[in-house]
Amino acid sequence: MPRTITVGLDGSPESRAAAEWAAREATLRGLPVKLVQVWEPVPEPMAQAPLLGAETHRHWTEKIPRESAEGLRLRHPGVEVTYEQLTGRPAEALADAAEDADMLVLGSRGLGGIGGFLVGSVGLAVVAHTARPVVLVRAGRQEADEHETHDTGAPAKATPFRPVVLGLAVADPHEAVLGFAFEAAACRSVPLRVVHGWNPPPYYTYGMALEPAVEREMAKGDVLVLSEVLRPWRQKYPDVEVVEQSHFGSPSLLLIDASHEASLVVVGRRVRRSSLGAHIGTVTQAVLHHATAPVAVVAHD
Repeated sequence: MPRTITVGLDGSPESRAAAEWAAREATLRGLPVKLVQVWEPVPEPMAQAPLLGAETHRHWTEKIPRESAEGLRLRHPGVEVTYEQLTGRPAEALADAAEDADMLVLGSRGLGGIGGFLVGSVGLAVVAHTARPVVLVRAGRQEADEHETHDTGAPAKATPFRPVVLGLAVADPHEAVLGFAFEAAACRSVPLRVVHGWNPPPYYTYGMALEPAVEREMAKGDVLVLSEVLRPWRQKYPDVEVVEQSHFGSPSLLLIDASHEASLVVVGRRVRRSSLGAHIGTVTQAVLHHATAPVAVVAHD
């Protein structure tokens, strides 16, 4: 089956930023891009309105992927770009479309002065129910933002990419997450910065201070485990420089902080099926809402 990078497109600034990111990623990986626009049929009362018929609505929605594909082909001449319009509920249709893709790319928008980014209900539902990697790109994200700053102090496309950041729980590492992160770093020819956050045992949460000597000893144990987890991946990707960072503290806060100097943040999502539905996880959800770099969520069992 052909490998593709699929983009959920609705004409919004955030979805257009996602499409541009996908085209750049496709250039790095040598893959085609497929733009997917989901047409949700107009409810019957609205379809009968004189200013908005179902055919008029569909005509305008069909323009979105066609014109976006034309623009991407002009700006990224080496990338094959196709588009498809699906009918149905957006979250379900995008999750189905992602099954045949290397990854699905969606957009998120900023929350202005509040801080953080808004991942809408469709985006969260897709992340929670998709087995393929999902990348969230915020509105306004530019190509230069993923590169190191120039001598002038501003990001520039001519400079090297910023590192790829991987959030890793050493107690539950997974090949899909590690493989995606190492491949992303290899494509960009950048270091992979592996961030691991750890907290003290539960009995320290009841007001007991963590003594420096105890903290150092705990950190030493985690560093050894982290190195062992990464050892086979270093051998598989010998050209990828790996920077290990194991710190005491909240994993989500450490990853959000690291995202300011990253071209991409990679996190995992354990697939949990219960009567309450699918879950994303607190760390992954926090990173999705507050990381400044694009975030790749990789599902695993």
